[in-house]
Amino acid sequence: MGEATATLVATVRTFGGEALRDVWLFDQWTHQKLYARDDVEDRLDNLDVTSFIDNERYGYITRDTYESLYYADYDYTVRGFSSFELFRTFLTDDDARVGVLASFDRTEGGYDFGTLSAEVQAILDEYPVSEFTPVDE
Repeated sequence: MGEATATLVATVRTFGGEALRDVWLFDQWTHQKLYARDDVEDRLDNLDVTSFIDNERYGYITRDTYESLYYADYDYTVRGFSSFELFRTFLTDDDARVGVLASFDRTEGGYDFGTLSAEVQAILDEYPVSEFTPVDE
């Protein structure tokens, strides 16, 4: 893991603590797991990860749609599942967009995902988006 991706994982880990389940990067062609908690790693063995990530790639289309339809910029998407919440955002510059996925155990009162989004985007002050291009697993 490079310095940029290690910074990303550390940022998400600080936000979620022990509730952090996993962190992924994806682009239009490939994906990379950066972190998975041991109990989640066991469950990933029985999951079609490629299909799951392919579904998240629709975010490239919806992001463009939101950007063209709304008066505000798209920041992130959150989906709630029975035992966890999934956060998705994009790291962008003029030439590149890399998706970031992170999931967290559900918790009483929920999370301030706006804060997480701002913290993840702030990483781009230190590293270019190209540093987050996923490496095919």
